[in-house]
Amino acid sequence: MKSIKISFKLDKLPCYAISHKNGRKTFEIQAFDGEISCDVQYDYDRRPLRLTSKVSENDLIEIILMPHRTELYVNGSLADEEWPAGSRLFELGDEISSSIELSLTPYTEKGVCEPSVISTFENAEGWYPGNGVFVGDCMPYRRENEYHVLYLKDRHHHQSKWGLGAHQWEHISTSDFKTWKIHPMAVSISDPSEGSICTGSWIKNGDKEYLYYTVRMGKGIPAPICRSVSYDGYHFEKDTSFGFTVSEKYHAESARDPKVVKGGDGLFHMFLTTSIIKEGKGCLAHYVSADMESWDEVESPIYVAPDGRQPECPDYFCYNGRYYLIFSLSGRAHYMISDEPFDNFVMPSDPIIPCSSVPKGAEWNGKLIFSGFRGMGGYGGAMTFKAATSDENGLLVFEEV
Repeated sequence: MKSIKISFKLDKLPCYAISHKNGRKTFEIQAFDGEISCDVQYDYDRRPLRLTSKVSENDLIEIILMPHRTELYVNGSLADEEWPAGSRLFELGDEISSSIELSLTPYTEKGVCEPSVISTFENAEGWYPGNGVFVGDCMPYRRENEYHVLYLKDRHHHQSKWGLGAHQWEHISTSDFKTWKIHPMAVSISDPSEGSICTGSWIKNGDKEYLYYTVRMGKGIPAPICRSVSYDGYHFEKDTSFGFTVSEKYHAESARDPKVVKGGDGLFHMFLTTSIIKEGKGCLAHYVSADMESWDEVESPIYVAPDGRQPECPDYFCYNGRYYLIFSLSGRAHYMISDEPFDNFVMPSDPIIPCSSVPKGAEWNGKLIFSGFRGMGGYGGAMTFKAATSDENGLLVFEEV
């Protein structure tokens, strides 16, 4: 399936372009009342993927159809994007009925090595990228004296790619919580079989930085645990040689959000959101590895929920001599405390972390800094933060950042 670039000028409104094949509409452009829409049909789903934007007469329009991504540009600026699955039904050379003059050419995506810092902005509290892009699940990480946040790029409030989300990992950082740097996208969708890059975690081992995540595939397909690797912490490449799925004991399709840490026992520990099929209860499955390559299942999950709700977006850290296990139920983060690294966790009477949706934390300048997102009209919204210290009993005491 070859990539196609479609270019034209809106020299008149309204206008249209449409293509049919084997009695089925495969491609359609409509522009009227100050808005343009482009529907592209795939064999994955009977519903087309749609790109939309506000437009005016004489705007220059570019539509780029790649196997793994589609893009709509208005006057050179990205206005909308979608992420296909399956095979596109419209191809270069298909007959088009059109009221406008279209230029259709083969398209080759240019490989660009972006600088480690793309741009900067001030104050991330309440921030989101804009232009139809919102902040989803956040994954903070301290790297030397910098506080980094990886977050799920959300467009269309989780409705991209026929509701699979098509989330990707964006990356920002700060050294003072005033000025923030925007870095290259950490993990992108590069194959149409990837439904969404789910939440995960960052860990360094030796001279390499590792990002662990699951890839939601959709339609009953088990979600594999995957990873990307970097030597500089800014440019990551997918490790296509690595990957595994949970055992038949667990619900493999919903397995997600791996949190990877190195324990005092010298082993690497991974906690995964899933469910115990036989018991019908949500849990955090526990895996261990000596080398981060081969992972073995620990017999008992580190946490089993009292009901079917899955504890999502797990987090784990040691702070002021105590161990904390964190997970979210229905978007609200709960924390548990233990004097032991991987056992006997107890939930306090008030376990809620008051940082909006699915926050995770990282220690910075002696405090725990949690980052989450505040929804704006659905899933995804603006980034938000909350700081915490602990009292003599290990209970978290929260304050503004």
